[in-house]
Amino acid sequence: MLFSSLFLLDTFPAGTLPALNQSRELLAERGMAVLGAWALLNLVVSGYYVARTDARSASHYFHQMNVGWNFVNAILAVVGMLRAHPYQVAGLTLAASLTAQFDFEKLLLLNVGLDVAYLVTGSWLRTRSLTAERRPERLLGFGQSLWLQGGFLLFFDLGFYLLYHRFAAQLLGLVQP
Repeated sequence: MLFSSLFLLDTFPAGTLPALNQSRELLAERGMAVLGAWALLNLVVSGYYVARTDARSASHYFHQMNVGWNFVNAILAVVGMLRAHPYQVAGLTLAASLTAQFDFEKLLLLNVGLDVAYLVTGSWLRTRSLTAERRPERLLGFGQSLWLQGGFLLFFDLGFYLLYHRFAAQLLGLVQP
């Protein structure tokens, strides 16, 4: 899987609160690296093609949207990596750890909802392009881009949530009755 090497850090004994916090933060950091790699790939490929396609074609608008979309993804990835501090979360309390865990899970689930909205909007744009009198190629290209980007982000956010959620049970296991 994409995140198969995420738990290689063994600074603290396995199952302890500091180890769980460090692993959670490392996962977040590496997740942002994956998003950044996706953004960079799209910026390079679509940046190349946007300059080499007919400006009146759906392909041009597809690549144009990919460049814009992934410029934002790149910024989000860099900010996310800069904000991750795997070596500075060891001192979090259990309550703070649980709050951070569930806040991030809620954010990922919100993102999954947005990803579905991107796919629906992409479908609407593609359908709308069939009957549009003005610039149907733009609607089609933008719709295709939203499908690609929304599809990747849905896979990414859902996978990230499933991996990250595994820490919830471990953290809850540390709660004393």
